[in-house]
Amino acid sequence: MARVETVTPFDPAEAASWMARGRPPADAARLASIWRRYPDLPASAPADDRMRRLRDRAMAMRAFHDALDRRNQQAREIRNFAYTASRIAQGVGDDRDRAILAGRDRHGYRWMPSVRYAEGLMVARGGRAYAPHCTGEERDAYDRGFAEGGGDPGDIFDAARRALRVAVARQTPAEPALARPLPSTWPKPDDARRPTPWSRRLIILGAAEAGLASGEADCPMVLPTLLAREGAADTIILIVAGGVLVDRESCVTASTWPPPPADLPALLADRDVDDILVAAQGADLAVIDAHASLLPLARHQERLRHTAALQRAQFALWLDRGLCAGESRAAGHIRWGKVNRGLVARLGELTATYTGKDAQGHRIAITLTATGTPAAGYVACDGAELAPAVFVSRRKAVRGAMEGALRRFAGAIRLPASTR
Repeated sequence: MARVETVTPFDPAEAASWMARGRPPADAARLASIWRRYPDLPASAPADDRMRRLRDRAMAMRAFHDALDRRNQQAREIRNFAYTASRIAQGVGDDRDRAILAGRDRHGYRWMPSVRYAEGLMVARGGRAYAPHCTGEERDAYDRGFAEGGGDPGDIFDAARRALRVAVARQTPAEPALARPLPSTWPKPDDARRPTPWSRRLIILGAAEAGLASGEADCPMVLPTLLAREGAADTIILIVAGGVLVDRESCVTASTWPPPPADLPALLADRDVDDILVAAQGADLAVIDAHASLLPLARHQERLRHTAALQRAQFALWLDRGLCAGESRAAGHIRWGKVNRGLVARLGELTATYTGKDAQGHRIAITLTATGTPAAGYVACDGAELAPAVFVSRRKAVRGAMEGALRRFAGAIRLPASTR
């Protein structure tokens, strides 16, 4: 079926006609005023008068288009500077990008003079010969950048001297960086790590995780949960407060804000740290990265990642790895499965099975995987014999009790049958 389209007649003396064809209101009003001031003369008018009218209108339109070109050029320069600044903010900008912004900020240059300023600066610093390839304001900007970079076009030995300086600098070996990963790259906690005494653990918290700020990041507040855990008082706790790292005691008792930064070498001098956890995001994590060279190297170096729910689960795994004084538990990944009545878990030679509920509560049986017989004769490090059956009062506590029982049995000593 054919469709009939109606086209509005174009009247150049009406601003609405220009706006209907994409012109902004201000430009449309100016174009319409030019056409009202210089309308077309009728065909009966003398040819000289009609040509004169066309020239007058063309001159008025030229002023309009010149102003439009200047406005577009200014917008283009603003976009160019914004793109250069965004490269630097993202960490992908180079010295040339920084020099371009320096030409704008220090000397008030527009885009092309700023580019020429950066070219002169980089040529001088790179030991290359003076070659402006521009004139006018751009030439002046190039000369200024070349002079600020240490160049002197009036010296015939200038290029050779600068090239020699660059070659010597390249031959000088740079100071090696510390061969350790930044805390922001550490993996998330898991259940296969070795349990560690609380006295050999270090945790570094961001302000939001410590409850000092209502952080906008997706992160949980973990300090109250840590302090409620038995034995956690022996842990070294550092907090990012006011852009510096402070220990928890100083943060609580400080009379000024931000508190004085912690003396990390003195604080960690007499402590053997085997387990470090970082719970921080965003700017707080960047502060911790800046202090990476002052942190000790440890067997386990981890940080909480991803959403708040996942971070809480990861933090629970890290808490469960803490050992109180005189406690012994095994490490390793527990393999979980399903049986008719519920869960089954295996660690090494041992299997924990949920056998249901009886008069004493929800029962968990610890057996030898190879034979299926009860795990009898296991003795903890304090000399107490471990019972091969564990009871819990709540169904929701079964999984945690199974994991704890398996690790206690796997970390215990099995006495020979003759000594039982």
